[in-house]
Amino acid sequence: MTDQQQTTALALRERMRAGELSALDVVNAYIQQVEAREADIQAFSWFDANYARQQAEQLDQYRMRGLPLGPLHGIPVALKDILNTKAIPTENGTPIDKGRVPTEDAIIVQRLRSAGAIIFAKTRTTELAFLNPCETKNPHNLERTPGGSSSGSAAAVAAGMVPIAIGTQTGGSVIRPASFCGTYAIKPSFGLLPRTGVLMQSPFLDTLGVFATSVEDLALVIDVIAGYDANDSATTLEPNPQTLATCQGKVPVAPTFALVEPPHYERATDDMRDALNELGEFLGENVFSTTLPKAFEEAITARETINFAEMAKCYYRYANNHSAKLSTILSNAISKGETTTARDYIAALDWRDLLNAGLEEFFERCDALIIPSALGGAPGLETTGDAVFNGIWTLCGNPVVNLPLFTDSEGMPMGIQIIGKRGDDGRTLRTARWLVKQLQQEVATQEVA
Repeated sequence: MTDQQQTTALALRERMRAGELSALDVVNAYIQQVEAREADIQAFSWFDANYARQQAEQLDQYRMRGLPLGPLHGIPVALKDILNTKAIPTENGTPIDKGRVPTEDAIIVQRLRSAGAIIFAKTRTTELAFLNPCETKNPHNLERTPGGSSSGSAAAVAAGMVPIAIGTQTGGSVIRPASFCGTYAIKPSFGLLPRTGVLMQSPFLDTLGVFATSVEDLALVIDVIAGYDANDSATTLEPNPQTLATCQGKVPVAPTFALVEPPHYERATDDMRDALNELGEFLGENVFSTTLPKAFEEAITARETINFAEMAKCYYRYANNHSAKLSTILSNAISKGETTTARDYIAALDWRDLLNAGLEEFFERCDALIIPSALGGAPGLETTGDAVFNGIWTLCGNPVVNLPLFTDSEGMPMGIQIIGKRGDDGRTLRTARWLVKQLQQEVATQEVA
C-alpha cells in the first residue's frame, strides 16, 4: 500500500474485504509512515507499534474464520489525548495528569472497537485542550502551527500517519486545525456524539469531531460513533442518522449556497478573500452572497462567557490543587470564568436558540452556508491561530464540514466551512460531497484541456 495521504478508509476497507490487503498490511504501512515523519511532526503522545500489530492480527484471524466484519474492520484510528482509553495513557495535554491510565474506554472508543477499528495512537493536544501550543508541528511546514487543540489529530491525518483521527471542538479546535493542515473534518451537530469518558471543559459547547481524507470517510465514522448515551444528557434518543448512506446518495438537484461574510471578515487574508471570490464565481447561480446579522458578532462574547464559566467549574481541581503547573493563558481564562455572574452566564446560554432562529431565514434560501475556516493559512508556532470564524457555529451547535480546497501564496492549506442546519448532518455532508465532486470534475476538465 502506497501514497498514504490519498488512501481513504473506505478504499482500504473494500480492499481488505476483497482479500487484497490484510489488516496487518494496513497497519504496517502506516507504521512505516510514522517512522518516516513522526520525529519531525510530533503528532502522537502515545504510540506502540506492537499494540497496533496485535489488534490487526486478531482482526485478520477473525476475518479468516468467516465471521461478520464491522464497518471499520482493520481501519487504524488515532484519538485525541483527552479521550479515555483503557490501559493506555490519557494525559490531557498536561504534566499534572502524566502517567494517568484510565480503567475504561470512552463511549466512542468502545464503539470504534466494536466496529473493528484499530486503536492506533493517542494524539497530542494543547494543555487541557485550551490554547497553549503543544509540540506538534504542521506537516506542510514545520515552522507553522497545526492549530489547536486537536493539533495532533489533524497533523497525523495530514501527514498520512493514520487515515482517521478523533478530536474535539469547544471554540474552533476541529475545523481550524483541519484548515491549517489540509484535511477533511466534521464538527457534527451538538449532541450527535456522546462525550462520556472525554475530558469536559464546557458541557454546553464541547463537541467531538472527526478528521479524514474524504467526506465519505467522515460520514462512515460518524455512523459508527453517533447515538444516544444515557450518561450524556446532550445526546438524543433519535436513531443512528445513517449519514454515510445519505452522503453517498445522489443529490436530486444542485444545492444552493450562501457565501457569507462572517463577523470580522476584514481580518481574513487577501489569499482567503481571493479564494472565496473565485469559489463564488465557480458556483455561479448556485450561490448568493450575504452577511450575518449583528447579533452574530455579539455572540462571540457570549460563547466565551459560557466557555470560561464552565471551565472554572470543570477545571476546579486543576486550578485549586495545581495552579503553579498551569500556563498563564489557561489560568487567566479560569480566573475570568470564576468572576462571571450567574446572570451573565444564564443570559449567554439563551444565544444558541436565538441564533438558530435567525438562521432559519438563511436555510429557507440555501442548503448550506460557506464561510472561511480560518483567517488564512497557518501562522507561526507561537500561536494555535484565531478561531473567530469557528466559535459561533460551536455555540449554535450546527454541523460544520471543513473542505481543504485552497492553498495560500506560500503553499499552505486553507479550508472553507460548509455549515448546515442544526441536526441535518446528513444533508450537510451530502452538500459538501457535491461541491467536492464538482470541483474535482472542473480540475479534471482543465487538465484534459
